[in-house]
Amino acid sequence: MPVLIVDDDPTIVAMLKQVTRQLGSELIGETVWANRGAVARAELKKRRFQLVLLDYLLPDEDGLALLSAINELPPSERPVVIMLTGAGNEHVAVEAMKMGARDYIVKTALNFPALRRSIITALDHHRLEEQLARSTEALRRKNLEMDADLALARGVQQALLPQSYPVFPAGVPLERSALQFCHRWIPSEKVAGDLFDVFPVGENAAGIFLCDVMGHGVRAALVTALLRGLLREQMQLADRPGMFLEKINGGLQTLLGQTGDLVFVTAAYALVDAISGKVVLANAGHPAPFHLRRSARAVIPLLLAQGPGPALGLLPDPVYEVVETTLEPGDALLLFTDGLFEAANASGEEYGRNRLRASVEARLVLPTPLLIDVVLTDIRTYRAAAANGFEDDVCLVAVDLAAGKN
Repeated sequence: MPVLIVDDDPTIVAMLKQVTRQLGSELIGETVWANRGAVARAELKKRRFQLVLLDYLLPDEDGLALLSAINELPPSERPVVIMLTGAGNEHVAVEAMKMGARDYIVKTALNFPALRRSIITALDHHRLEEQLARSTEALRRKNLEMDADLALARGVQQALLPQSYPVFPAGVPLERSALQFCHRWIPSEKVAGDLFDVFPVGENAAGIFLCDVMGHGVRAALVTALLRGLLREQMQLADRPGMFLEKINGGLQTLLGQTGDLVFVTAAYALVDAISGKVVLANAGHPAPFHLRRSARAVIPLLLAQGPGPALGLLPDPVYEVVETTLEPGDALLLFTDGLFEAANASGEEYGRNRLRASVEARLVLPTPLLIDVVLTDIRTYRAAAANGFEDDVCLVAVDLAAGKN
């Protein structure tokens, strides 16, 4: 690519041409001489230049005006500019550098080594910047592609979540169902590692499954997709919560054992009878769900005597015990993931299980969907000084035994 020399002094021009020739054709192309600003502007319109050696003092304009015109060219067509100034024109040199000139050389100190060094350094820096710009653009495009892929993945995840809830007895309008469901699913990233499902088990019961895959992001989201498939495979055991989790654990171990990575999933599965209100819960390392006993104005964690069983995917043949409770009309069962109470404030202090229980208990007079939203607002307020949103995925699923039932 050619070099444009803009100077009205033939002696200086001859020296500049000689230096550019010595740099070799692989570094510097042919030279074009313009003895005036107007001539230089015309040349810049004809073709692209790799380098402009620009004198400040031209017969028809100053070099800074021409430099300003060069800066108006598209970035991909903008040449490297080295300013040539007379003695005592340091102020001009500084202004030129502010306007994008790569270097300046005082004509009274002009010599071959200094000029050669200035040109090579300026061109090298320009090439590095071009490479960086290309890499940045490639990365930007790749990020856009990734964002589009993640947006699609999130849409698929949302499509895999329950789009409607079962009703009991079957066929009644949703508002007359003995069991009323609601949920909140809040990914911390584009995709989530929290999964839930609600499905009928026989004619009079509902199964509620909630899990939290270790970590979050793409890998966790992929595991949730596997889990949903395992849920469907084991539906014949959905009326036996402990065995249901045991079989899902076995399938998960088989699938993830081939990867060689340690991946585990905490999960809770509740079987809720729409007629009696009886709840049978199996727990695989998951936070204890809450029984919202509205008549007693109490929130009771559903704890197993020996503690929850191991998380899914950790052991080959665990046995999952169950705990039982009974919902009275107006009561609710609330399942949630640990991202809810592990949210921390600016000091790093977590919201905590005790504060969560107290917050839920203080709102028991509210309808369950509104109760959940108010509790979430409490936690967001608690965390507001630290950051927006949640650091981890958050999911809540609730089921109410409608008043007048049982």
